[in-house]
Amino acid sequence: MVVARLAHPADFEGWREQARALAQRWVLPEDIAWHVAGEGPDLFAAMPRRDREDLRAVSVPRAFPDLAESVICHSDPGRFALLYRLLWRLQAERDLLKVVTDPDIYRAEAMARSVRRDIHKMTAFVRFREVADEEGAVTYVAWFEPEHHIVERAASFFVERFTGMRWSILTPRRSLHWDGETLHVAAGASRLEAPGDDAVEACWRTYYASIFNPARLKVKAMKAEMPVKYWRNLPEAGLISSLIADADKRTQEMVRQAPTLPPERHERMARRAPAVSAELPEEIGSLAEARIAAADCQRCGLYRCATQTVFGEGPQDAPVVFVGEQPGDQEDLAGKPFVGPAGKLFDRALAEAGLDRSRAYVTNAVKHFKFEQRGKRRIHQRPNAGEVRACRFWVAQELAFIRPRLVVALGATALQALTGKAGSLTVARELELKLEDGTALVATVHPSFLLRVPDEETKERELKRFIADLQRVGQMVPEMRRDEAA
Repeated sequence: MVVARLAHPADFEGWREQARALAQRWVLPEDIAWHVAGEGPDLFAAMPRRDREDLRAVSVPRAFPDLAESVICHSDPGRFALLYRLLWRLQAERDLLKVVTDPDIYRAEAMARSVRRDIHKMTAFVRFREVADEEGAVTYVAWFEPEHHIVERAASFFVERFTGMRWSILTPRRSLHWDGETLHVAAGASRLEAPGDDAVEACWRTYYASIFNPARLKVKAMKAEMPVKYWRNLPEAGLISSLIADADKRTQEMVRQAPTLPPERHERMARRAPAVSAELPEEIGSLAEARIAAADCQRCGLYRCATQTVFGEGPQDAPVVFVGEQPGDQEDLAGKPFVGPAGKLFDRALAEAGLDRSRAYVTNAVKHFKFEQRGKRRIHQRPNAGEVRACRFWVAQELAFIRPRLVVALGATALQALTGKAGSLTVARELELKLEDGTALVATVHPSFLLRVPDEETKERELKRFIADLQRVGQMVPEMRRDEAA
């Protein structure tokens, strides 16, 4: 019996080098004991004696190295022997990999699938938490419990996705540390080293609860894609049981709920309404008068289907004015801005950024809800340039009476309404902007954008960036911070 030494449990290069040398020396599969450093006693020689003087050439089909590289990551202790046995057999059975019914091939393919599935779960369910050291340097740390030895194979995904930040992924098997330039692989860690909740956790849970659709819930499919064993590492996991328990009740309520159509009186008024007038109202002397005048606005055709005008809200001495795009379904029915799902996420982000919502004035670039009717639902439609232009009058009235120190454009439509021209929100977000009258302007995304991002990692990153933009608002206007307001 001879021993082949491997540096670590997923040491594919070490296995390949030694397997080739052993096969060249005609060493039989049953004569080899595969030994991983640190996993057992080292009782045998490093390399076998040469049983035969004639070395043979060893070759394999192109598909075998890829298969072996996956199988080597499996947690089954017999994986090294299985792969060497396949290598040995392939020297005589060149088409062996095509025989899917062969017991060795079937077992190897099943192990490779399990490894690929585990890698997918790691890329999907790793959640980073922000950790600051004594000097204030931030590192993002995650805890994950893989089923197999996949950490090194999954590392490239995280390096490419999170190149610009310092992060660590701790697992019981191996750990990864990225300093922004170099990836370091270290020994496994204890769960006690895993970070606790950070400041974004509450926002993430609010977001997850707001997008949860009980009518589309399939518990078995959800648990198959997101196994229960991963739940304890996910911030939203604490909500899942209660959301599942309430799903039937919420679905029935959705079915019973009437469509959110405007009242019939609005349709009758629209039929009797005269042609839309673009004339400006007569003299407006205050913000209150502007609100009353806007209630009867017919400067564009959106008033015909909307339930009501949704004017801005907040103190007239507000130091900051937030301008969104247009009212949504819930805002249209309530007559108040930012009360729907995007508004709730906006409130949460303001709180995480340390800003006092009660000190801000919030409004929209367009004051009527534009939508497309689909069954019982009214689906948001983006206002066109003419509708934005028609409503600039009301935004100008609000800014003139409030005279804020800073205006925040939430989204491209708001930026267009405030500047009078279309532009790149991505570019504007990085610039120091001013309105025509010299008022400071900050551009960022609309909270509804965060609700539409399909990729979970991107959502988390964009949410943190949005909160950072709001923190910038607090730096520019300290009165907006909750501690200053108090």
